Amino acid sequence: MSNPPSPPPGPGHSWPPPPPYQGWPPPPGHGQQPPALNGFALASLLSGLLCFPPLGIAFGIAALVQITKRGDRGKVLAIVGLVVSVVMTGALVFTAERLLSSVDDRFDALSRYSDVEGELTDLDDLRAGDCFNVPGGDLVDERPVTYRIDCARVHHGEVTAAEALKVPDDPESRAADRAAEDTCWKAQDEYAMDTWALPEYAEMFYYAPSRESWREGDRALVCVIGTTEEEWRGSLRKDAAMLKPEQAAFLRAVNSVEFVMSRPPDGDVEDVLPEYRAWARAMDEALGAEGKLLQGEAAGPATEKAAAAQLKEIEAARTQWRHAAQARTPEDFDEAWSRALAAMSLETEKALRGAYGLSTQIPQWLQDGGGDLEDGDGGSDGGPSSGSA
Repeated sequence: MSNPPSPPPGPGHSWPPPPPYQGWPPPPGHGQQPPALNGFALASLLSGLLCFPPLGIAFGIAALVQITKRGDRGKVLAIVGLVVSVVMTGALVFTAERLLSSVDDRFDALSRYSDVEGELTDLDDLRAGDCFNVPGGDLVDERPVTYRIDCARVHHGEVTAAEALKVPDDPESRAADRAAEDTCWKAQDEYAMDTWALPEYAEMFYYAPSRESWREGDRALVCVIGTTEEEWRGSLRKDAAMLKPEQAAFLRAVNSVEFVMSRPPDGDVEDVLPEYRAWARAMDEALGAEGKLLQGEAAGPATEKAAAAQLKEIEAARTQWRHAAQARTPEDFDEAWSRALAAMSLETEKALRGAYGLSTQIPQWLQDGGGDLEDGDGGSDGGPSSGSA
C-alpha cells in the first residue's frame, strides 16, 4: 500500500481533508409520530353495542368530523359504530313502543276489570240460572272472565245450561261445533220456552273446550243468553215449571219446528240434495207432531178457533215438505221448499200464541224471513258462538 505524498511546503498548502462518512438516508417520515386513533370512533361503537345507542350516533358523527379535520385514524371504526348505533337505536325505539303499548293495555284491562260488578267466578263454576257480567261486556271472548251477580241487577249474560260436551275427539271440528250449537239452542228453548218473549237483542252464546283444554280433560259446555247491547235486569227464565202444562206442551212443539227449520244441511241444494230431502222429512215430522198436539186435548175451547186455522196451514205445509222430500232435482226441491214456507203465516201463529196466553210480539228475526239460527262469531276455535235468540 503506498502512502500519499507529503503536501507541498509552504503556508496554505495541504491536502483536502477526507469527506465525512455518509450512511443510508433516513426513511421518509422518520422522526414523525403516526396519527392517533380517534377516541370518539371507539366510543361510538362501544356505546352502540353496550351502552346508549343514541349517544353512539353522536359520537360517530363527532368522530367523522374530527377525522376529516385532523387526519386521525379510525374512520372505518367510526362508520361501523355509527351504523351499529343507528340500528340499535331503532331496535330500542321499537321495543320501547311495544313495552309502552303493553303497559297501556294492562292499565286499560285493569280499569275495565275494576268497573265490573259482581263476584269473580270461574266460567266452569256457573250453573243454569246464574247471571254474570264480563269486562267490557265482551261475550265473544274465547273464555271471558266472569263475575256472578244477582239477576235482578244489570247483567250481561244468563246461563241456560252447563253440562259435559259429548263430541268426537276433535272439539273444534265442524261436527263438534254443530253439536255444541244444537245442545245450546235446545237448552235455551227449554230455559226460555216462549222465544217470542225474549228481548230483540238477546243472543245465544256458547263456550266449549279448545283442543288444548280438551287434551287436559276439559269437557265443560256453557250455554248463555247474552243481553249486552242494552241494560237488562231480571231473569229470562221461563221454563215448564213456570208455565201452564198446555202452554209448555205447545211451546215444545212449535220450538221443535223452529229448531228443525233453522238447521238445514250445510252446503247448497245442488251439492247435497239427499241431505236436503232428509231435512224435508224432518220438517214434515216436526209439523206432524205440532198438528197432533193441536188436535188433542191441549187444544181447549179458548184455542179451538186459532188451532183450527193453524192446523189447516200445517197440513198445507206438510204436503209441500213431502214433495220436497221426494224431489228429483234441486229445482224441484227449491220450488216445493218455497211453497212450504208460503203455506204458513206468522199472523196465524200469533193468534194461536195469544189464545194460549203467550207473547204475541213477532220477533224481528222472523219478520226478516230468517229463523236462521246458524252460528255467528267464534265457535270453531273453542270460543263462543252467537246467534239471534
